Formats: sequence, C-alpha cells, structure tokens
Amino acid sequence: MEDLDDLLEDQPAAEDQEVPIDEATAKWAVHARQELISTAGQYHGYITYDELAEIVQEKAGVVTTLPTHQWLGAVLGAVADDCAARGEPALTALCVRKDETVGPAYRRGVTRTGEAAPEDLDEHAASARLECYRYFGAAIPAGGGRAALTPKVSEARRRAARLNPTPAAVCPTCFTQLPFTGRCDACG
Repeated sequence: MEDLDDLLEDQPAAEDQEVPIDEATAKWAVHARQELISTAGQYHGYITYDELAEIVQEKAGVVTTLPTHQWLGAVLGAVADDCAARGEPALTALCVRKDETVGPAYRRGVTRTGEAAPEDLDEHAASARLECYRYFGAAIPAGGGRAALTPKVSEARRRAARLNPTPAAVCPTCFTQLPFTGRCDACG
C-alpha cells in the first residue's frame, strides 16, 4: 500500500472535472489523515464527520454531491489502514457523528485492522483518542492524561444512569429490600 503522505504532493483535480471515486477517495484520505493529525494535537480534541468531509473536499479540490455517509467511511478506512501499516494509533477514533458517538464506521475501521470488535465503541474510541494525543504530540496533563468520552456521550450516559438506576437488592426469601449490609434483617 502506498503511504498516504506520498500522495500529498499530487495536484488537485481541475474544477468541474469528473474524478473516479477510487482516485477521489485516495485524495480525500491524504487530507483526512493530515486533518486528523492536527486534531490529535489538541488534548481531548475531536472532529465531526461533516466537518472532516467539508475540509477534505476543500483541500483536495475534489467535491461530491453524495451524502457524507456514502463515501467518508471508505476514506476513514484508508486512513485506518495507513495508521495500522505505520504502527500508529487509530486516528479514526477522533472522528465522530453529530451526536459525538463514533458509530459503525469506527467499528469497521477497528475490525479491518485485525482487532476484535469492541463491546463499547465509544469507550474504545476514548482510549484510542488518548493514544493519538500522546503519539501525535498534544500537551498532555501531568500524570499522563485520561481517556474521555466526548461531552455529549458522557452527558447522555449520566442522564441514562439517573433515569435508570440500578434496582435495589431484594431478599430471595421474604422479598424485602436488603439493607446496605446485604443481609436481610427479617430473615437473618
């Protein structure tokens, strides 16, 4: 596989000229990698799919009328492959949807590099983002920093925990709520 940095010097396509999708994807991937590296330079930084799509089209000089979800996954896949080939952390963890979750494109990026699909995509991506910040030179706080969910995901999980509290433990004999000791006061 050709290194994405080697493609960076290619000239953008002339305006209003059709470009094959494979060629466009390769051009977009080069610029996506550069933008994601820039994002990784900011501790707890991330970028949305729509923001990244707009930036790569502008920088590559190749635009599409296709919806972002129909082509950006292939671009992120190329970036994931390039990161794996270089032995770098997954830059694709820095790209999130409008609701700040990583979504199915991230799962495909993880599994295409040979890793098992994580149970919790957003927790996995938070850890991968921390690796990116460390690897690509973000100013990390003393103590090494911490993996963090994006603000919207973190708030959604806090809200869900408040709305769905863990049910109280119940005595299997008399069906009364157990005290904090875990031992039934009525049954002993």
